[in-house]
Amino acid sequence: MNISIDFQGILLKLRKAEDKTQVYDPIRKKWLLLTPEEHVRQYILGYFTASLGYPQALIAAEKSISVGTRIKRFDIVVYDHNHKPWMLVECKSPDIPISRDTFMQLLSYHTTLQARYWVLTNGHETFCADASDVDNITWLSDLPAFGR
Repeated sequence: MNISIDFQGILLKLRKAEDKTQVYDPIRKKWLLLTPEEHVRQYILGYFTASLGYPQALIAAEKSISVGTRIKRFDIVVYDHNHKPWMLVECKSPDIPISRDTFMQLLSYHTTLQARYWVLTNGHETFCADASDVDNITWLSDLPAFGR
């Protein structure tokens, strides 16, 4: 079930540096090259904090984790108040459709992180699942309120 997200009002802090557009990431507290995927990631982060009230201090972006014998980088993890993964988010560029491959990539991170909620987004399409019972995953019509 595709979730409609209104990004109006989410303002990104942009600058030009060496003829390239950069965006300030308030989670990582640094300037980054504004790629299409980073654009989606920053809008989702802004939506989480500004519109949904997810605590910025409990969000991590682009961190390395071990998945089996490989080191991977997840896009976004929102932690609960006990600092356990609560939501795992996979972001794609707007021109990449959400597909089985996107879902399998998220699942590979889930094996390590074990988050209750899964989010897949390319900015146009957003899907969220409650995976608290992995034998009976429920696809949601909205993103969950923090702490739910």
